[in-house]
Amino acid sequence: MRKFGYLFLSLTLACSAPKSDQQSFSTAQRDSLFEEDAASSEEELTGIDLEKSLQEQGLVNIQGEIPGIQVELKYSTEDNFFQQDVYGDLTQCYLRPIAAEMLGKAQVALQKEYPNLSLLVYDGVRPLRVQQILWDSLDKPDSIKPLYVSDPKIGGLHNYGLAVDLTIFDLKSGKPLDMGTPFDYFGYPAYPDRELQMLAEEKITKSQVANREILRKVMKGAGFTGIGSEWWHFNAFSRKEAEEKFSLIN
Repeated sequence: MRKFGYLFLSLTLACSAPKSDQQSFSTAQRDSLFEEDAASSEEELTGIDLEKSLQEQGLVNIQGEIPGIQVELKYSTEDNFFQQDVYGDLTQCYLRPIAAEMLGKAQVALQKEYPNLSLLVYDGVRPLRVQQILWDSLDKPDSIKPLYVSDPKIGGLHNYGLAVDLTIFDLKSGKPLDMGTPFDYFGYPAYPDRELQMLAEEKITKSQVANREILRKVMKGAGFTGIGSEWWHFNAFSRKEAEEKFSLIN
């Protein structure tokens, strides 16, 4: 967390300060200023009560709303595309109440047909402060960064609390179902739109696609829509509807 806060702060100060002011600092003074502000930035990102902030913005903890649902926030671990823990102490998943209600319907539908299965949520709301960290840390040109992560200047549905990343968990085996790729895998084998091609090329199997179909069935039945490039991602509203009805989460 410290290295991201330091980098972002350094770039911000370097770009915003007038040239004459930049030249007026000695190297020692500048290093001291960066160290103090980097520490402050880290406290802002990790010390503030993020859960309280989310609650104050009208979001709900899905585990308090949906009986039996499983949660493993991947961005509270290093098991994600960025290989960074950007949520810190936050381990609970938060969503807009309406999105949580829809997700609850999907969980009920899943367990009605498959009592030994449960939804396992990997990510829900992603505050803009976290989105900025991911954007800044991605080692790609800005022109192609949106292929991997939403631009925080614009925001995505995760930033509205209206998108969820998830899979299906087998309560008997204690493991997620095999979906063919891990979460946050960027490549055709993870694309719902490329499943026929990937089957033909033997990159994924029929049983893996069948597992994805179970997930898609219960999520779409609850009103969510998927996307063509990530089997795990579902939206509760369109981007246009989100902009009209909701605000971005900070």
